[in-house]
Amino acid sequence: MDRLEHPNVGARIREIREAQGYSLRALADRSGLSLNAISRVERGESSPTVSTLQRLATALSVPISEFFVSVKEYGTLLVRKNQRLRTGGEGMLIESLGSGLLGQMMEPFLMTLLPGAIGGEEPISHAGEEFCYCVEGEVEYLVDEEWHRLEAGDSLLFQSPQPHMCRNTSLNEAIVLLIVLAAEEYVRVAQHQHLLPDGP
Repeated sequence: MDRLEHPNVGARIREIREAQGYSLRALADRSGLSLNAISRVERGESSPTVSTLQRLATALSVPISEFFVSVKEYGTLLVRKNQRLRTGGEGMLIESLGSGLLGQMMEPFLMTLLPGAIGGEEPISHAGEEFCYCVEGEVEYLVDEEWHRLEAGDSLLFQSPQPHMCRNTSLNEAIVLLIVLAAEEYVRVAQHQHLLPDGP
């Protein structure tokens, strides 16, 4: 799978970091990522994994969807198949299925994992809830030290403060619908810091 990245993801991360007054070093300390890793993502030289995006989102107290769009819309958002914003790491493609509603809390993604691909270096935890639906293939999810194997048609719902990660140990590509319900305080923080405009 080719590495595909929406060119604004890294720039948007930098924009949010600077708006909050964090240096690269400060964000590295808050996220547990290396300064060099964050710098490469911001410059578009490295494609972030799900784990990296979530660590940055948690450190900046914003939903992951903030990294995909800077203009917020009221009411309704239609995303055509060929208009999805994309990013991804080795053997992985992450597509945003809807990002840009004012005060958005639900974040839908389509994640494609090649055989052997892992969603991150280690389990992550964050506020909110996650829903995973295996669209195609097989995928394994680790939630609070217990592995769950999902086949096509299976789903998994869990509270995301529990440490979790995913991987594809099968011989075939796996596609997962991932819906993250961001914590309400993330949306409030974003609105307070003018990353999101106030509601009407």
